[in-house]
Amino acid sequence: MKKKIFLFLLSAQISWAQKIDLAETVRFAEYQMSIMVKEAAGKSAGKKVSPRTLDKNGELELVAPGDWTSGFYPGVLWQLYHFTGEQKWKEEAEKATEKLEKEQFNGGTHDMGFKMYCSYGKGWEYTGNESYKQILVQSAKTLITRFNPVVGCIRSWDHNRDKWDYPVIIDNMMNLELLFAATRFTGDSTYYKIAVTHANTTLKNHFRPDGSTYHVIGYDPVTGEVKQRHTHQGYQNESTWARGQAWALYGFTMCYRETGDPAYLKKAVETANWFRKQARWPKDNVPYWDFNAPGNDQPRDASAAAIIASALYELDKYAPKKAKYAAFANDIMKSLDGSYRAPKGEAHGFLLLHSTGHLPHNSEIDVPIIYADYYFLEALGRKKEWGK
Repeated sequence: MKKKIFLFLLSAQISWAQKIDLAETVRFAEYQMSIMVKEAAGKSAGKKVSPRTLDKNGELELVAPGDWTSGFYPGVLWQLYHFTGEQKWKEEAEKATEKLEKEQFNGGTHDMGFKMYCSYGKGWEYTGNESYKQILVQSAKTLITRFNPVVGCIRSWDHNRDKWDYPVIIDNMMNLELLFAATRFTGDSTYYKIAVTHANTTLKNHFRPDGSTYHVIGYDPVTGEVKQRHTHQGYQNESTWARGQAWALYGFTMCYRETGDPAYLKKAVETANWFRKQARWPKDNVPYWDFNAPGNDQPRDASAAAIIASALYELDKYAPKKAKYAAFANDIMKSLDGSYRAPKGEAHGFLLLHSTGHLPHNSEIDVPIIYADYYFLEALGRKKEWGK
């Protein structure tokens, strides 16, 4: 195992500096997704609708609409439509998106942004479909039923009640974009105010003095007091889980865009600089799954790298140019495109290899995962659109 990872890392370090040929990468993505669309159609039956990863036998694994990752597959298809203008991708995106329609009423999860904004939100952005807008508003209405004004946050999980009375995870920052959109759509500031309150509470409680993040903050739902600070999907509670830190960077950059609050920009800049300062930031710019997990044979997380790159391209628009966040993002994207892409025609249509889902639970380790592909394409689109 160690020899295999070493050879992979050596290859990555040799080739990471090559430039991205955007047109070729889009053609590659089209080819891969053509494979995935065909396979998913053959497997999509009953409750399973959206590709997520590969199972332990290396076969394509689909998930139900209620899974937190269900919106990324339609989001990938919408982005291919945006890149190419090809009607076939629009049609496939519409079919994949509409399978999630009932999720707008699912109040048993905080993942409405991931599911609905990455699918219906992208569809609205690229087509202006009014029915999508209405579904997004209802999704936001459902999401805010999980808000506790005493805590000042939207509740995350309903499970693990033996560990936390009221858990809030750093990932939840990503669901706030849906609320900001709902206020724009309706003129009702309720959604905006809840998003800002959640972001401010996260700003206060989720960060350590060195700028790293905890994954889970456990609150007392009656008093709002912080009871636990844990890193559930990381190496240990005081370690920094790479994808969690990536969610923080992306989330506060997005919140600055939506509000103009300099506190959010300050935190986004601090988080971006935190990555740069890490002694264990790899030479090929794709982080280990956790920054404190010991040894150099730890699995990488291409999904975290893609999220970071997409956020950095946006942050570059707001921060002083001397910070060169787009250049940082370019280095990450060169590595992902050059050394982490799946071989053409393989991996059942996924774009990127070497992501890590939940290592402590022995789940999705060193596999392709659909959200890595989503944020990789989003970063590629931002690079193109903003001339980075």
